[in-house]
Amino acid sequence: MVPFFVQIKCQLGRSYEVANAIADAEIASEIYSTAGEFDLLVKFYVEDGTDIGHFVNEKVHCFPGIADTRTMITFKAF
Repeated sequence: MVPFFVQIKCQLGRSYEVANAIADAEIASEIYSTAGEFDLLVKFYVEDGTDIGHFVNEKVHCFPGIADTRTMITFKAF
């Protein structure tokens, strides 16, 4: 499995709605609310060989209330 993180900026007042929708879809490993430029930090796992760009485009961007995202691909956990 390949882990990666997506920072999500939500439309004003919709961060809990977005977080709950992602949780209900059961596609994320962990979901955190955050302070700063982005509202949520979400950890995903995909199978080796999965196109992460397509996954984010098709499985994450579809939730109403998302204004922007930033994807971070990780290399090694210590």
